[in-house]
Amino acid sequence: MPKPAYTGAYAELVAASYLRAQGLKVLRHNFKWGKRGELDLVCRDADTLVAVEVKSSTGTRSGAPMRAVDATKRRLLRHGLNNWLRILHAPEPIPTRFDIVEIHLPPHAKPQVDWHRNAFTFTEGAETVR
Repeated sequence: MPKPAYTGAYAELVAASYLRAQGLKVLRHNFKWGKRGELDLVCRDADTLVAVEVKSSTGTRSGAPMRAVDATKRRLLRHGLNNWLRILHAPEPIPTRFDIVEIHLPPHAKPQVDWHRNAFTFTEGAETVR
């Protein structure tokens, strides 16, 4: 069984490659702020800024990997995207969205990718992952 850190890093590379093939531009891997916050990928999809959380699994026992993106994690991701927007100093509002990319890593097989666009919103009250 691969180590979790290696699995996560590999899943992020698979996700970035997949998103590039879908036409997104990857702006940054692992944007960190503070001690706890990190955006796995920051991308641009046409005029939209996209924060991407990458979740991986090596089996099916624990359910869909995106279920790990709970209310606390979504709050951290919102905070991270706000920090990115502050750095930009954009004169006008920028369209944003949050995507989750699930990378399924079956043994001895190619990774499978599930891309969930607009997985949740910037609105604090919208706590349900779609």
